[in-house]
Amino acid sequence: MLEKEKEALARRIAGEITLSSDPGKTMRKWREIFGISQTELAEHLGVSSSVISDYEGGRRKSPGAGTIKKFVEALLKIDEERGGSVIKAFSRTIGVELPTSAILDIREFSIPIKISQLLDAVNGEIVANEDMIDREIYGYTVVDSIRAILEMSSEEFLKLYGWTTERALVFTKVSTGRSPMVAVRVQGLKPAVIVLHGVKKLDELAVKLAQRERIPLIVSKIENESELINNLRKLVERTEKEV
Repeated sequence: MLEKEKEALARRIAGEITLSSDPGKTMRKWREIFGISQTELAEHLGVSSSVISDYEGGRRKSPGAGTIKKFVEALLKIDEERGGSVIKAFSRTIGVELPTSAILDIREFSIPIKISQLLDAVNGEIVANEDMIDREIYGYTVVDSIRAILEMSSEEFLKLYGWTTERALVFTKVSTGRSPMVAVRVQGLKPAVIVLHGVKKLDELAVKLAQRERIPLIVSKIENESELINNLRKLVERTEKEV
């Protein structure tokens, strides 16, 4: 199944771990992207979960090539046994244009960042679920909310999530925030955080839906869309320098 995509993904994961200044943190990032627990991964590798924990926490020396190879193979094998959702998501990102004009930008971070870092990048105010500000995310998608409503099918809406739902959905051209929150709730998949840009008067229903779904909701105060996207891309660049 998707052998070329598997090979490309395996090379990317192994390369990131090998070149990272903190291999353990990068290993944790990929394990969490695949949605695999330390215990499950340890069982698959035939080691104790404390071994995985020690690598991720930097308490063991950097893994060698053999360990990295086994780690990557285990992630891919477990994903395949679950239906290959991460491999399939990766395959959709290879050599293709953005799947719809409603998606203005979509990126993955080289290492996970906290929502608090995103908050600073978008010059935002968190209006719901501030207690979740330390949650980590792995990427973002910027969406033109008007085009999304007019053009996107249910299948295309799922493409907003890239490789993982543990990301920020950033909606631009928002007037009240109600439509993006309703759309997210109807689709069922929940992002880790939602950012609204261009809000003129925030709808109380948007805040209530965010609270009910336990999704941190941020209102960006950046003046224009280009500056918003530029700030997000700079955030990606900073994570690349840390790898």
